[in-house]
Parts: sequence; C-alpha cells; structure tokens
Amino acid sequence: MPLIVMCGYPCSGKTRRAHEMREYFTLNTERKVHIVGDDDQGIEKNSVYADSQKEKDMRGALRADVERKVTKEDIVILDSLNYIKGYRYELFCLIKHTQTTHCVVYCLTSADTSSEWNKVRDADHRYTQEILEALVLRFEGPDSRNRWDSPLFTIQQEDTLPFEAIFDALFKRKAPPPNQSTQNQPLSSSNFLYELDKVTQEVLLLRKLRRQFISYTKMHPTENIGQISNMFVQYLNKSMH
Repeated sequence: MPLIVMCGYPCSGKTRRAHEMREYFTLNTERKVHIVGDDDQGIEKNSVYADSQKEKDMRGALRADVERKVTKEDIVILDSLNYIKGYRYELFCLIKHTQTTHCVVYCLTSADTSSEWNKVRDADHRYTQEILEALVLRFEGPDSRNRWDSPLFTIQQEDTLPFEAIFDALFKRKAPPPNQSTQNQPLSSSNFLYELDKVTQEVLLLRKLRRQFISYTKMHPTENIGQISNMFVQYLNKSMH
C-alpha cells in the first residue's frame, strides 16, 4: 500500500488531515485506507515521550504495524509526530523494499498555535506543556531535498489539502528502486550455489583457524606484540596449504 507519512508538531492538525484524506480516498477510489497512529498503541503520551526507551519502542511498534499493512495496493496513513528524520528515512527504506510509493504531509503550525490547540483538548489527550515544548525543540522538520521527505506537501491551518496532487504522487509515480542489498540474489550462473557454498565454507574455516591460533598463542605468549599480526598470517599460510 502506498504510504502517507504525517509530520508536524504535537496538536498541529495531523489527525484531522489524516481523516480528511481517508474520506477522500474512500469516496473517490476503490482502495482501502488504513490509519496507523499513536492512539492504536494504547499509550499514555506524556509518559512515553518523557522516556526515550518507551518512545523508541513505540516507534518500533508503529513501524511494524505499517510494515504489516504496506503493499502495492491500498493506502496506509501513518498518523504520528514522525519528527525524527532518521525515522522517516527508515520508513523510506521500508517502502523501497516493498517497491511502493510514499509522500510526506507536513502540518505546519507555530509552537504557540500548537500550544493553544493543546489547551482545548480533552484532559486525557492533552500534552503537558513541558513535554510539548520538549518535542517542539527536538523536531526535525522535513526537507523536500531529501529523498525520504519527497514528495512533500506542506499544509497550513487554512489550507485545503491538495488531494489530486497527493493521489498523483502515490499512484502516478514510479516506486523508488530497492537497494541492491534488499533484493534477492539472482542465480545468474549455473555455479552460483557452488561458489556461495565455497565462500561461506572458507569463512567458517577462517573462524576455526582464528580460534586455534588464539588458543596456541595463549599457551606460547610472545613479548613482541608488534609481531602478532605476522604470526597470524604465517599460521594461516601454513594451515591452509
């Protein structure tokens, strides 16, 4: 499923925009739309964002949920802060591996506006002012020059979502090619499996010889530390020929 990554300060309108997009795509396409977000995790936000390990675990859970749902067909909207550029890069690698498309929708507000919107939230969903200010300080805004932040749609409070442009970004654009390391190795020659087995066996042999050399050297220590590397090379040459 093509992935829409929401991004923005706390209380910047991300969830409202996510639901607007779900309504649009549900009415105008035959594709299913899944929203994955913080609320699905059953967390207490102030507790999570005050603890770096808890926050890391939550990001991992969100990423895993996206990975379970993302394919080439329907749409997944990740409704979270997504304020760390390294995390957005991880999501980009995920969609490259799946060979589908993505875009970033950035809900741009000032810190003061987010603070005011936070104050009118229900108490159960409200950030403490301390946590909100800390998240604003840590926020790493998206940049369209980065592959993982492009295509980027920056939306302000009074803007109407550019639904057609978002649709085109998801369904009229080629997916980025996967990294070579994420692709299956093709059996390009008849002796590929033979060479693969040969190389891996050699690695195992080297590990075995290393352990033997360490055991031997412990029993016959040398005071000339600078000669250890030469001794190991000589031991390998003698053992492998």
